[in-house]
Amino acid sequence: MENGLIAIPDEIVLSKIYLVRGLKVMLDRDLAELYGVETRRLNEQLSRNIERFPHDFMFQLNNDEWSNLKSQFATSSWGGSRKLPFAFTEHGVLMLSSILSSKQAIQVNIQIIRIFTRVRQMLTDHTELRLEIEKIKKKLDNQDKNMEVVFQYIDELLDKKDQPVPKKDLIGYKLKS
Repeated sequence: MENGLIAIPDEIVLSKIYLVRGLKVMLDRDLAELYGVETRRLNEQLSRNIERFPHDFMFQLNNDEWSNLKSQFATSSWGGSRKLPFAFTEHGVLMLSSILSSKQAIQVNIQIIRIFTRVRQMLTDHTELRLEIEKIKKKLDNQDKNMEVVFQYIDELLDKKDQPVPKKDLIGYKLKS
């Protein structure tokens, strides 16, 4: 409990981050729940401050995206909705803190931004690890090729050893007996 507010486990916040249009986003209804406000109140504030939310900060899901997202869950607590939800990118979530001023909204926003930062760092770490693994694979591939050449030479040498050596006439002086 921080400043008299109930702390939300990071796992719950993480479970509300989705991948839509190749972006990590959070939906208006999930954010409203975390902030302790109704979705319509969050969207009212959004519509009053829409100029703060360009398309790379926030967008509305289309029917296919919304259906696809809902189908990923066996049960949905989202219920029926007349409007398609808004999706907020990390920057959009950050901008929400400027239009929502409750203590809970501010604390949750700080937590969400920290989680987005950790997720980004994990992806960066994994990318670096993947690049290192690729380097090792290339080295191993080259070593495999080199080993193949070495074994080829060994096979050739063994083949030559197994073949009888033709007798050659000796060169030099012959002794008379």
